[in-house]
Amino acid sequence: MSESVFPGLSQSVATLRASEIRELLKLIARPEIISFAGGIPDPALFPLDSIGKAYQSVLQNPAMAGEAFQYSISEGYPPLREWIIGYLKNHGIEAGIEQVLITSGAQQALDFLGRALINPGDAVVMSSPSYLGAIQVFGTYQPKFISVPMDDEGVLLNDLETAFKQKPKFFYLTPDFCNPAGITTSLARRQAILELAHRYNVAILEDSPYEELRYENARIPSFAALEQQYLAGPEGDGKRLVVYIGSLSKVLTPALRIGWVCADPSLINKLVLVKQASDLHCSTINQMVACDIAKASHASQVEKLRKAYKERRDVMLEALERCLPKEVRFTRPDGGMFIWLEFPDSIDGAELLAEAVKDIQVAFVPGSAFYANDVKRNTARLSFSLGEPARIREGIERLAALLQNKLRANRAA
Repeated sequence: MSESVFPGLSQSVATLRASEIRELLKLIARPEIISFAGGIPDPALFPLDSIGKAYQSVLQNPAMAGEAFQYSISEGYPPLREWIIGYLKNHGIEAGIEQVLITSGAQQALDFLGRALINPGDAVVMSSPSYLGAIQVFGTYQPKFISVPMDDEGVLLNDLETAFKQKPKFFYLTPDFCNPAGITTSLARRQAILELAHRYNVAILEDSPYEELRYENARIPSFAALEQQYLAGPEGDGKRLVVYIGSLSKVLTPALRIGWVCADPSLINKLVLVKQASDLHCSTINQMVACDIAKASHASQVEKLRKAYKERRDVMLEALERCLPKEVRFTRPDGGMFIWLEFPDSIDGAELLAEAVKDIQVAFVPGSAFYANDVKRNTARLSFSLGEPARIREGIERLAALLQNKLRANRAA
């Protein structure tokens, strides 16, 4: 029986496909599966005591409770926006409250930016590979995707300049420990990208959900911070092209759905109108709770996460180094949640996943999901955020043995 289709679907919605990651998350519930699929925080690390106390504090104060359950302004809860302004200042970004909009997670920020900036057929530049959620949401606005390959320092500059010559609406990237490849854009590459963006008048959408999850080496200034230095210098052209997208999901908890956009006020004003047309405003009580937790324990929560995730990353890297066939390459991220594998051309990531789940009870995400175009099927993404060290080690050993057998069989054939 063929799947029914509701009549009258728009072209952009009719062509939507399910996220491979969302489908794979169902595997996490099966206890026999060692899953490296979900790039999500470990719930055992959520600051539950702080969350409970924050909700209790709001509910026990009649005036606060009344505000918490009432309609609110679309821009977001002012004290939370003020906290974000202080957070950004500590990271070298000076912003006023009129430059910050609270969104329902960073994903809504991407949706609003797509809606505000993309007309059907407009060119949009993405790193290759890139975040699946961005590919999906921008795709609903029917752009022409231009993919730019990366090396260990970020996107390749010659390819990026060629893309910028096509007058794209923007360049989207995650500069720190990117999802899916775990690559961090180097300082020199960031400065060169920023120069190209201003030369060709192309906006940069800087998505920074993992910025705090750094386990080694010094923090690299964001594009937003670098642009402020550029604009203050003698060659500054007065154009604020960087749009900074932040989130509390990876540090506090995803369920609060707190993301934000920091950008030129003229863009924020339009995004506020998009917000009003979409959902009026984010949950006020969640914003109040997030503000309370962020003020009280953001720094300590970051330290807790860094310690736990660093140990898991190190265990996975050690197991990969020790067990993987030499023909398989992998990234060595300074932070974040992800390691990227590239197999010989004879290995298809989706086919390998099917065998891995069936034969060795290991799950990961095939890399083909992370390409807007020019798909490379001999790739995969591993996440180390959820696994205990012993289970990570066991899962990598199983996966490596499966790969050894497949490559041996391919050579024999």
